[in-house]
Amino acid sequence: MENKVLVELVVPIIEKKYDIYLPVNRRVGNAIGLIIKGINEFNGGDYEFDSKISLYNSFTGTKYNNNDLIRKTDIRNGTKLILM
Repeated sequence: MENKVLVELVVPIIEKKYDIYLPVNRRVGNAIGLIIKGINEFNGGDYEFDSKISLYNSFTGTKYNNNDLIRKTDIRNGTKLILM
């Protein structure tokens, strides 16, 4: 899949991990919204969106800017991300 990357997502607040595909032509902030929507579908709506939630690279600690396109970041297949 050239237009998506497979990443491991860790969500510490609900103590869960997911393997998800992220569309590379979306902005990080938009992807966070999609991720939260998906998490809520799997967990009964327990996780609320907060404008302070960000994605972080678990290896480098980089906080991703919500306005950056995913393809313009260092997010690639196999990247481990943290949502908090």
